[in-house]
Amino acid sequence: MKTKLITRQGFEKLKAELDHLWRKERPEVTKIVAWAASLGDRSENADYHYNKRRLREIDRRVRFLRKTLEEIKIVDYHPQQDGHIYFGAWVTLEDIDGDCLKFRIVGPEEIYGEKDYISIDSPMARACLKKQVDDEVLVQTPSGKKAWYVVDITYNKL
Repeated sequence: MKTKLITRQGFEKLKAELDHLWRKERPEVTKIVAWAASLGDRSENADYHYNKRRLREIDRRVRFLRKTLEEIKIVDYHPQQDGHIYFGAWVTLEDIDGDCLKFRIVGPEEIYGEKDYISIDSPMARACLKKQVDDEVLVQTPSGKKAWYVVDITYNKL
């Protein structure tokens, strides 16, 4: 089950996507579908079929975004979080070989298209929660437990 949390930046991004789909993209695609339908025989009309399918995809995404934005809880940064890893933190970890890993812990709906964001529901994020700098983080991997050490914790303060 997905955690229903999101950062303020993630919420604004989803809201902007909904606005773009509803106010710009959907009306454009609707016009193309109407134009293609007016040409007559729809059985071999590629414009009609492609754009009708695109319209269904847009509508499905709009429904999903509306429901998600209604149910999700925005978690803002609070100064009490400093020094510990909580939701919204940028975390830098290092293993014994000196390999570094930097990521931000965010909600499940925010990770798409972001290479250094991980979901709060991931094993790595769960293992990091409430840790401080120099704490050890043990994460179960397919090859066994792996140890990381917290090197840095920061929050975007807006």
